Amino acid sequence: MFYNFINKLDEKFHFSTVSAHCDIPCKIYDPIKAQVAVLTMIRMVDLLDEFKDNTPFSAKEQAKFSRLVNQKESHGKQVKDEITVIWGDFIKRPQLEKFPEIHSLVHSIMLTASSAKQHINKDITLDLLNKVNRFAEIFWQCKGYETYMAVCPYPPEQAIVYPVLT
Repeated sequence: MFYNFINKLDEKFHFSTVSAHCDIPCKIYDPIKAQVAVLTMIRMVDLLDEFKDNTPFSAKEQAKFSRLVNQKESHGKQVKDEITVIWGDFIKRPQLEKFPEIHSLVHSIMLTASSAKQHINKDITLDLLNKVNRFAEIFWQCKGYETYMAVCPYPPEQAIVYPVLT
């Protein structure tokens, strides 16, 4: 209904069309949310691996298992969302020329995130972390920052890329 109202107004007053390269041109981008989401997926896989195969689950265990899988799925979607926003809104011709691998890297992140959602496999989530870390490294280099790797101070205690902010 609101859409129809705006269209009628536009027909009468002929509003100018505006556009921006992103939804809200705020220029606030940071791959840390994708990195933390992958860390969460790795942690969920670690917790899921604690369940014994072929053991009947109690209702309490079934509920915990379902919550862990749900969180792994949710964070896998977040990885994909965060990476595609940065790739689609921030990455432009100069970055593409400097880092020609970016398209294939993003595509690989999408495929690996899907695989990590489909399986309970730590190797896949660790591979996803490596790819997201490479993306973060490229991102910070595009912004003019050096990077370093450090182990995060919480489970799953994996190394992630951080910018050197001085």
